[in-house]
Amino acid sequence: MTVEEILARLRAAGSAENVAGMARFGICPAVAYGVTAPEIRSVAREIKRDHETAKKLWGTGVLEARILATMIADWRVVSEEEIEAWVQEFDCWSVCDSTCSNLLWRTPFAWRKVVEWSDAKPEYVRRAAFALIAALTVHDKKAPDSRFRAAFRLIRKAATDERNYVKKAVNWALRQIGKRNATLYREAMEVAAKLAASKSRSARWIGSDALRELRARDPLNPRFTTNKAKARHKA
Repeated sequence: MTVEEILARLRAAGSAENVAGMARFGICPAVAYGVTAPEIRSVAREIKRDHETAKKLWGTGVLEARILATMIADWRVVSEEEIEAWVQEFDCWSVCDSTCSNLLWRTPFAWRKVVEWSDAKPEYVRRAAFALIAALTVHDKKAPDSRFRAAFRLIRKAATDERNYVKKAVNWALRQIGKRNATLYREAMEVAAKLAASKSRSARWIGSDALRELRARDPLNPRFTTNKAKARHKA
């Protein structure tokens, strides 16, 4: 499909009702068709990996075209310069999170970008650092605990940022690290407890919300234990 054909298909699949629904969740990009995520994924499966088409789709500025671009872009060839250009154009949290979850975590410079963007001034760029941490906790199976332990420092530093889409991403990153394994669970609980006792309103919300979710998780869950410990737990 050409870019024009892809846009026509997305436009036909959208609805004004969906656009209004997205706005209620804070998704208010410059241009949106109101296409559902399953439909976008369906188009992505048809196109498969096509980096040149991804770049053209991103250039349209259309919400769904940009999300589709993150699904078909080739992480093996995407450059830091391209990614930096894309990140500077984020205009809503859904594009930010899709870029991190679908594409950025795969790149060889993902962890470096986490550090670089964690101090960024633009709201969605700083959010990207923590959305990327959240994606890496799920997908980067080979990353050592030390990577995520270092991320706690970034979380503590950004926790005082009162901007809605930053603090929610910081909270997301903290909760996801706590779900990675038993060791990080305990350390994430400690970080969350300290934030919950902070003088900063934003930090208190991040810490308290993370504690609520993490406390609901049983640290003896087999997901967090070795096979030997799992057997003892069952016994």
